[in-house]
Amino acid sequence: MNRPEPLRGSNGVAFGPDGRLYVAEFIAGRISAVDLASGDVERVVAPDGPVQAPDDLAFAADGSMYITDLTPGRVWRRDPSGSFTLVSDGLAAPNGIACAGERLFVNEMCPGGRFLELTADGGHTVLADGVMLGNAMQLGPDGMLYYPHMLTGEIHRVSPDGGDPEVVATGVDAPVAARFDRAGTLTVLSRGPEGIDPDGDGRHRTTPGELSGMDNAAFDAENRMYVSRFAAGGIAEVTADGRAREVVAPGLAGPYGVAVHFSGTVFAADNYRLAAVADGRAHTRELLLLTHGVAAGSRGLHLTSQFGTVRTYDPDGRRVLTRAEGLSRPTGIAELPQGGLVVAETGAGRVVTLDSADAVTGVSEGSDLAVLADGLDEPVDVAVDVRGRCYVTEQHAGTIGLITGAGVEIVTGGLDAPHGITAADGLLFVVETGRRRVLSVDPDTGERAIVAAELPLAAPAGRARAQPALFNHGLPGVAVPFAGIDVGADGALYVAAAAEGTVLRLTMPSTGE
Repeated sequence: MNRPEPLRGSNGVAFGPDGRLYVAEFIAGRISAVDLASGDVERVVAPDGPVQAPDDLAFAADGSMYITDLTPGRVWRRDPSGSFTLVSDGLAAPNGIACAGERLFVNEMCPGGRFLELTADGGHTVLADGVMLGNAMQLGPDGMLYYPHMLTGEIHRVSPDGGDPEVVATGVDAPVAARFDRAGTLTVLSRGPEGIDPDGDGRHRTTPGELSGMDNAAFDAENRMYVSRFAAGGIAEVTADGRAREVVAPGLAGPYGVAVHFSGTVFAADNYRLAAVADGRAHTRELLLLTHGVAAGSRGLHLTSQFGTVRTYDPDGRRVLTRAEGLSRPTGIAELPQGGLVVAETGAGRVVTLDSADAVTGVSEGSDLAVLADGLDEPVDVAVDVRGRCYVTEQHAGTIGLITGAGVEIVTGGLDAPHGITAADGLLFVVETGRRRVLSVDPDTGERAIVAAELPLAAPAGRARAQPALFNHGLPGVAVPFAGIDVGADGALYVAAAAEGTVLRLTMPSTGE
């Protein structure tokens, strides 16, 4: 459905001593180097190493690369030979990072975070506190360090030698990066309509941009600005008048869930956004942060976030309705014949329902939650067939179960990490991530057949890389992999293939297992 792209979400960027642009890929857990002349991308830090969730990076004069490892709260040094040294541990979501001579500075991306100087002995000095979600920062031509407060819409600066921070700009809508071009002009990446006034002389400048979900930027020796995008990935050169030229094309950071809308549009839940997949590309339909499960229904698209929410999105009116909050890692979702929703609450080991009136229904004693099944071994996805029967996949148990009034009847077992499930033509179709294949299952007999094998599916959590924490100081960390599946009106299957960042369309005939 879409081309695999080499950058799976792009976050912090910095030019290395070799002239290439180095890109931190937070979701993918890796770092790549981009040749801006050719667009070639080389993987330089793999996801199976010590760095779990790289968010920003900076280079020292000796060629060492310093990396903020956001979720585990660490800062790493990678020397020119490729060896890693832990610089600091126990920080609260370290994000923005900057080198100033032989000195190293970081800020924390959490409410009430700190601005720190890190020392060689593993210690630190606090230069400022009360940072409201720090992000990309830089040493300015005046010798001050400039950094954003994303929550409050401000840009601050502080001396590397201490003293009270100063407010440089206010009223900036979601500033994510403070960067200087080669002429010393402060550039702020923001979603807002207003420019900033760094010198206090009343001169504000605004450059409209063509990019959504921007994260960071770097200027090359010829003062060309290159911008990363946390939502769609890729790298783009942004000209002085705001036009964007793709250097590395955007793609999918996941994907996770997949759904086919009644209009025929294929949607992918892609962590920071809802994407429509068509014409060989993934197009941002809406920046809906923390979107993982998706199902098409009578009222639009139903979405889950592994961070606790269930929402319904109307693609026509672009309206979002929150249906439930505070769930424990809800993943798969499906619509019931009466219009209610059924959700696999993975973290709680159960399957629950929400009624069509947007309230969480209640059937169990002492609870306002309708629990269809409890005590499950990591339920991941749910499906409802034409007869209204509900099925659930259990990743750790390796089973597909039919939920009945008496409990869960096993339809088939012995699967290796089953994830997404859908029902069509009297069969169930399941994504078996541990064996990288899609199976058809007869729900009455349990008979199985292979639909497609050797697929580029994301490995189950913890197998290919250390799984970063889901939460970090009250904020979202890295979502657990989920490979969704849906069926279109033409009978084709659509599968989330996160190992390469694509949605697959399968029309292959089934073969015996």
